[in-house]
Amino acid sequence: MKIGFVGAGKVGVSLGKYFKLHKKDVIGYYSKNPDSAREAAKFTDTDYFSTLYDILNSCDALFLTVPDKDIGRVWESLKDFEIKNKIFCHCSGALSSAVFQKGDREVLGYSIHPMYAFNDKYTSYKELSNAYFTIEGNKKYLDFFKCFFESMGNPVKIISEDNKSKYHASCVYVSNLVIALVNMGADLLIESGFKKEEAIDALMPLFMNNANNIAERGLIDSLTGPIERNDITTVMKHLNVLSNEAKDIYKLLSLGLIDIAEEKYENTDYGNIKKILKEE
Repeated sequence: MKIGFVGAGKVGVSLGKYFKLHKKDVIGYYSKNPDSAREAAKFTDTDYFSTLYDILNSCDALFLTVPDKDIGRVWESLKDFEIKNKIFCHCSGALSSAVFQKGDREVLGYSIHPMYAFNDKYTSYKELSNAYFTIEGNKKYLDFFKCFFESMGNPVKIISEDNKSKYHASCVYVSNLVIALVNMGADLLIESGFKKEEAIDALMPLFMNNANNIAERGLIDSLTGPIERNDITTVMKHLNVLSNEAKDIYKLLSLGLIDIAEEKYENTDYGNIKKILKEE
């Protein structure tokens, strides 16, 4: 399968380089910014295309690795060409393959999302072997793409279009929202006398160790802290010093931890601490 990329940002360049390293047939890049496409082509040892028409005609499959807001616009520019038997993929976590529509005609469209935070155009590909990929779209090539990524060593899950928003919310919980929690923790340290840089430096070993424990030992065996210990006194002290918004988040997440604690210690009664978290 000859693969082309429309869009030469972090995702497109990283995937193209990763595919090439695994001997996949990457043809090249097109971008509204010609310089970006030329740089991507050079970095991946592929070709630069100056028009959408040219890259479409040269490829069997196009990956639209552009921002989510631009996927529909690019598709509008593509769908009036001869697209029969062409395969179209985007890498949005939020959008489904339904963006690829052309009246009543069948389109071979796919949403292929790497569960990975791309932070650098020229180095992120080095860690992609650790990424989990999810795929949804036209049934014709679902198994092909599953095998395509599994051949590179990546775990793959085929999901339904109906579950795409719920799936993406899961990713946001574990990536984006965690940043907000770290920031809240840092703010509390700043209120306790730390400088911003000191607060982040102090929290990182705790954060990283916890993440590693979850990866290595699982959620249940990684649970520690006052909720696990059923430590009502400590929880009350926390609630007494938190602002209203921070207190609400603390209570909500702590109630979620109780569910895990109850699974870990089946004979422990968490009723009193649960009552405090719901009523405080």
